[in-house]
Amino acid sequence: MNKNGKLYFEIDGKPCYADAGQSIIDAAKANGVFIPSLCHVEGVKPAGSCRICNVKVNGRVMTACTTPVEDGMVVDNDIPELIELRKAIIDVLFVSGNHFCPSCEKSGNCELQALAYRYQIMVPRFPYEFPLKDVDASAEHIFHDANRCILCKRCIRTITKEGKHVFAYQGRGGEHLQIVMDKELASLLTEQEAQEAMEICPVGAILKKEQGFIVPIGERKFDKVPIGSDIEKQ
Repeated sequence: MNKNGKLYFEIDGKPCYADAGQSIIDAAKANGVFIPSLCHVEGVKPAGSCRICNVKVNGRVMTACTTPVEDGMVVDNDIPELIELRKAIIDVLFVSGNHFCPSCEKSGNCELQALAYRYQIMVPRFPYEFPLKDVDASAEHIFHDANRCILCKRCIRTITKEGKHVFAYQGRGGEHLQIVMDKELASLLTEQEAQEAMEICPVGAILKKEQGFIVPIGERKFDKVPIGSDIEKQ
């Protein structure tokens, strides 16, 4: 701990400092180090759902979003073992859903797509499952496409109406587990709340109706710069 009360730790040999209780992923971001994640939302209780933020802490694999920094901690992030693990997870997320990026409104703003580009995944190593999944378009301003859902729980943890959760898990484990939308609560969402719901989803599973490619492909967030570039410039 330094004189300002900050915790000292290292990521890939880089000296870093963190506030007490700060998670590794948030502390890394504050120090200009990008740790990928698809489920983490800063300021929201972490879930550790996607496992893409796995790092090695003193030689042990742990999720960076749920692990607080400790003084003197040594973290490995950008190493071949973890890169391969992340690529495998990304592969599984693609083949276990029905992702067709060219027709998706979220293309260019999709974090899953952006991570695939960052790790240079052009063709998944696993066979596609092509599961039959539902599209719920019953709400006035949004629709939920389970084909693109990656079960990250961002929507469950952040999107509420009248103090109740708009989205929830249904089913148990494996192929039976899915996220569903409460039709009545979803119908109460305003256009602004629908836009916020679309933005909180890392993929194209939640889209605002009548959005219509307002920002052209080629000019979107990840079209010109890789995901994490904003953090690494700090």
